[in-house]
Amino acid sequence: MNATLTAIRRYPVKGMSGQDLPATDLTAGQAIPLDRRYGLLHGPAALDAETEGWRLPSDFFTLDRTEKLAALQTEFDEVTRALVIRRGGRQVSRGRLDQPMGRTLLEQFFAAYLAGIVPGMPRLVEARHGAFGNSEEPSITLLNLASLRDLEERIAKQPVDPRRLRANLLFGGVDGGIDPWAERGWVGRKLTVGSATLEVVEALDCTPGNDVNPDTGIADISLPTIMDRGYGHSQILLRARVTGGGRIAMGDPVTPFD
Repeated sequence: MNATLTAIRRYPVKGMSGQDLPATDLTAGQAIPLDRRYGLLHGPAALDAETEGWRLPSDFFTLDRTEKLAALQTEFDEVTRALVIRRGGRQVSRGRLDQPMGRTLLEQFFAAYLAGIVPGMPRLVEARHGAFGNSEEPSITLLNLASLRDLEERIAKQPVDPRRLRANLLFGGVDGGIDPWAERGWVGRKLTVGSATLEVVEALDCTPGNDVNPDTGIADISLPTIMDRGYGHSQILLRARVTGGGRIAMGDPVTPFD
């Protein structure tokens, strides 16, 4: 099997668009640096935004329930912590996430853009322990592009943009060197990616957020339904923890071992 890392992607603000990286350094027990570091809270959760601890996914504005977030394009500057929001290529808001005034400007934009979805002012908050993930431990998600191609060709009968799956690490085969769905046998095993080591914890089911077209912000396909009908499951992502830190880069081999 010759699997190769083809993309490294982080999502600085949970629910917003991703940011591609040519390389990054992984640390044991942590997510990709600055992945899901910030989140947009709503309702009662926004009122106690400074409370310590992990938050439920339902506390956030995410694509599962707020499809129109996908119509926004975000640019994040790691040095200044500035977030630029564009819609249709035009800048509609900008602010620094590390400054109260910058967060306020962004929150005011989101309040207007998401008006009527939930009451109250949205709050942008920073994760105090690394990342606002969908599990209590910092994790990295992986996507086998060969499996995605199989889904497109045999089940969906249409292109499925990998951005819908919001994976951190995308990998493919060299000259067909990795089979579709081979990664389902990796659960419970370890992987080397570059000089880092990951342990695959579980396969993840698709969610309604994966149905949302990343260009239009419209849910125009039902991945959980068509996958369940075609395969008897809707698991196309893997969740892994970093057990050994190291540098990873596009083009690195992705190799399972026991």
